[in-house]
Amino acid sequence: MFGSLGVPELALIFIIILIVFGPRRIPEIGRTLGKALGEFRKATDDLKNTIEREVRLEELKKITPSIVTPFESISRTEPSAPAAEGATAPSLEPLGAEPAGPPEPADTTEPAEPAVPVHDPANPTEPTSK
Repeated sequence: MFGSLGVPELALIFIIILIVFGPRRIPEIGRTLGKALGEFRKATDDLKNTIEREVRLEELKKITPSIVTPFESISRTEPSAPAAEGATAPSLEPLGAEPAGPPEPADTTEPAEPAVPVHDPANPTEPTSK
């Protein structure tokens, strides 16, 4: 349980603590030691999690360039190989480019104003609309 410490050694340590600190301070010392050990465990777990997170981040940084590289090497120009007779090769446009057809006319009609009820001081019971 405690390595090479047996029951007689633990009893001797407890008797020395009892003589030095007295019976009233032993529970107080126990609580203090318990809190200190809990904080130490929490700090070591936090440090361990931080180190693991940094290691995973470094691994992701190493993996990411190998994943992105094939996409960067794709050409966005038309192929130089001749097309088969009678077939036309589709044109390749860069991503986000506008279509090659004529532009559609813009809708220039303005929406009608909605009817908004307005309070008429002459007739307080019925709202009128503009």
